[in-house]
Amino acid sequence: RNGTFVVAGVLVLGAVVIISGFSSGRIAAATKPSEPAAAAVKCDTGNGGITLPAGFCATVFADSEGLARSMAVAANGDVFVAIQSPRRAGVPGGVLVLRDADKDGHAEKQERFGPNSGGGIAMNGRSLYLDVKTVILRYNIPDGAMQPSGPPDTIVSGIPQGGNHVSREVVLDGKGNLYLNVGSATNSCQEKDRANGSKGVDPCVELETRAGIWKFSDTQVNQKFSTAARYVTGIRNAVGLSWNKKDNSLYATQHGRDQLLENWPALYDATKSAENPAEEFVKADAGSDFGWPYCYYDNDLKHLVMAPEYGGNAKDIGRCSTKKLPLAAFPGHWAPNASTFYSGTVFPAKYRDGAFIAFHGSWNRQQHMQAGYRVAFVPSKNGKFDGTYETFASDFAGAGPTDLDKGPYRPTGLTTSADGALLISDDKAGRIWKVFYNGSAK
Repeated sequence: RNGTFVVAGVLVLGAVVIISGFSSGRIAAATKPSEPAAAAVKCDTGNGGITLPAGFCATVFADSEGLARSMAVAANGDVFVAIQSPRRAGVPGGVLVLRDADKDGHAEKQERFGPNSGGGIAMNGRSLYLDVKTVILRYNIPDGAMQPSGPPDTIVSGIPQGGNHVSREVVLDGKGNLYLNVGSATNSCQEKDRANGSKGVDPCVELETRAGIWKFSDTQVNQKFSTAARYVTGIRNAVGLSWNKKDNSLYATQHGRDQLLENWPALYDATKSAENPAEEFVKADAGSDFGWPYCYYDNDLKHLVMAPEYGGNAKDIGRCSTKKLPLAAFPGHWAPNASTFYSGTVFPAKYRDGAFIAFHGSWNRQQHMQAGYRVAFVPSKNGKFDGTYETFASDFAGAGPTDLDKGPYRPTGLTTSADGALLISDDKAGRIWKVFYNGSAK
């Protein structure tokens, strides 16, 4: 693997040279990367501790940088990383800016600015949007700069905080709109959260300000968070937001609820509770309702069922018949923290129409082995998903430990770099991988 070289936009295989375009991640279509030709990249031995498909290899782009969440890429290739909070003394939060000036796959220069992030970050031209817990800030980043030109504007304020889910994602559609997820405050909107046999609040008042996706202008300052801006509802935690430029649509992931066995032991055994409910990948069209907290997707039955808090018996569809189904369903508690549509041209054609999803990993599969801790790929053909998926990157938790939660890494963020590689962030050790394609598969 390590004997083949990848050049930004150029793949060299012996005497064959393939010239391909550049990609700028979440940069507006009008913004074109302007990187000079890169030096040859030799991937790290062992791919920095992860396993990849044949034809791919990785470098450790940066390491030990704090709780690294979402990433955005500037036109010149600089990578802006939302650091949710420091992982160790002396490592600040805020925005980490990484530059690989010699194009060797390792960022040798870094700078930082801003307060600790809630996890979300996005970029459009020179505008950098950062989720800072109760507000979304917008910084102006001059062309080629690693620091903002001045203090930020406040784009949205009054975002709810507290409860089970405080991390967020910020996504831009390139048409003047900003999308923001706000996760639920509770597990399943019970009268007493996570309590054995506690009924659900009906209607669930959380849905007015939580458990959905909100839409705002990305240019108007001082917008107030409100129910009127709600775009999608019924997603317990849609932290894996992404915009697909090919069909101009918003996509998201759903973190399924916890503790079916603990709260409802008469209805569920350990295996059922470990594998359910499904984690979901969904198309988040305006007005969509994905059912939380009243419904969840059952991996065994392959359809939505009513939650036990709302009178469900682990099999009946009932009021869930009108809720929207996922495009793909995954085993329970894998924790999908990011999704992205590959926007480069260097990877083989199959990867240019589907989505990558980063699974942060489970903690609550009872006596079953914890799972997730991988990056999966969800293929599509002509924009149609058939519900299948495959593991793309694995072994973030190490090879073979029985308690994966004690492993070294947990994948959290994804984006395409300016030279067509895939960037993967980790919020446990603060490592960021840069995944290159150096094979000949089509």
